[in-house]
Amino acid sequence: MAFAAEAKTTSIPARDPRATAAAIAELAAHFGNRLVTSQAVREQHGNTMTWIDNQAPDAVVFPQETADVQAAVRICAKHGVPVIPFGAGTSLEGQINAPQGGVSIDFRDMNRILAVHTEDLDCVIEPGVTRKLLNEHLRDQGLFFPIDPGADASLGGMAATRASGTNAVRYGTMKDNVLSLKVVKADGEIMTTATRARKSSSGYDLTRLMVGSEGTLGVITEITLKLHGIPEAISAGICPFPSVEAACNATILTIQSGIPIARIELLDEVQVKASNAYSKLSLPETPLLLVEFHGTETGVAEQSQRFGEIAEELGGGPFEWATKAEDRTRLWQARHDGYFAACSLRPGAKSLATDVCVPISRLAECVTETQRDVQEAKLVAPIVGHVGDGNFHVALMVEPSDPVEMKAVKIFLERLTERALRMGGTCTGEHGVGQGKMKYLLAEHGAPALAAMKAIKLALDPQNIMNPSKMLPPD
Repeated sequence: MAFAAEAKTTSIPARDPRATAAAIAELAAHFGNRLVTSQAVREQHGNTMTWIDNQAPDAVVFPQETADVQAAVRICAKHGVPVIPFGAGTSLEGQINAPQGGVSIDFRDMNRILAVHTEDLDCVIEPGVTRKLLNEHLRDQGLFFPIDPGADASLGGMAATRASGTNAVRYGTMKDNVLSLKVVKADGEIMTTATRARKSSSGYDLTRLMVGSEGTLGVITEITLKLHGIPEAISAGICPFPSVEAACNATILTIQSGIPIARIELLDEVQVKASNAYSKLSLPETPLLLVEFHGTETGVAEQSQRFGEIAEELGGGPFEWATKAEDRTRLWQARHDGYFAACSLRPGAKSLATDVCVPISRLAECVTETQRDVQEAKLVAPIVGHVGDGNFHVALMVEPSDPVEMKAVKIFLERLTERALRMGGTCTGEHGVGQGKMKYLLAEHGAPALAAMKAIKLALDPQNIMNPSKMLPPD
């Protein structure tokens, strides 16, 4: 499967600078000092997390309520100026860049938890609330929100990118945990996608359409989320394996055996070494699985025993349990800090974090072939993964000024994505498309599906002002 045709560059149509200037003047009159045009702030609102170039917006607006977002979008729509939603700025595929200029809408000040319905196990929040802030608020009520990407991302951004995390194997991803959204459309009108009901057969599923749309169809200003009760018992631990293949096979057998595991994370030996140094741990520097079980005391004990038996059959062990809450927290924080730990392996290099996802039965094959590619290309690229659902990440530490290395990296990325698609997988399990993976959508979805996506985009955003030059490849 070749991607060369999709990968060719296409010129981006220029926006009229006079229209941009007029929009900024009108926004300044409306927002006062909540509109910022300084270069430093604008650059902070372009891509900063990976090797994708920083493409700063022309201005940044800080709304405080949905009406502010409406006003900003209406002004931008009037002048045909792009609108780029901004949460915590932790996206990895250039979703927050402004390749056509425009106005970044930063949700820093829209960070209120509007309601918690304990009896219904749901809550209503603004998009600037982060996952950690929400869980701190919920803890005293015996509830938690399970989706936990590595960064302390904003929940608006997590909905926009259909985020996932270490708990996804049990609790699903953002698409499974968002009940309803309030969205400002490209014309400034407000759309509510659903009610708080847990299920519905009424109308198109607009919630699922908006979750994962990366700001290209509208701007999320309110989110209704499912919540879960804090488990009675939690058990976590680490289990080393002689190879990545053995660790993946243990994961496959665990899932196929129906063991209700909450978290099962792979770290290859390179990532373990990086995490030991960065997080001051002493994990065995061999491929290992971090696992966690949720449930009753009896259920957790049984699940742990069954997993231990599977691991032992595949040469894993000895299993080490983290019985104290503070030990579990330290262990999972080290996993969440894996990106920063990987960066420490090659100081001064740029990080290129990528991910793919395959059916669980192809996981071991896909990961081992990928690890072989890393070694043959002599790249610094630790592998980690939410392997319970077939999703894994490669963090390449690269020197963009080295043409030989960059050629090897590009070949590696093409092979990785081709491999995942050949195995019935996807080019991204949770990072999203943004700018970085647009070229793979045709190969993954096919022309009819891509045409349907473009028709939806045209219908909802006829001026193409909602986060343009993202998600959908140009014609």
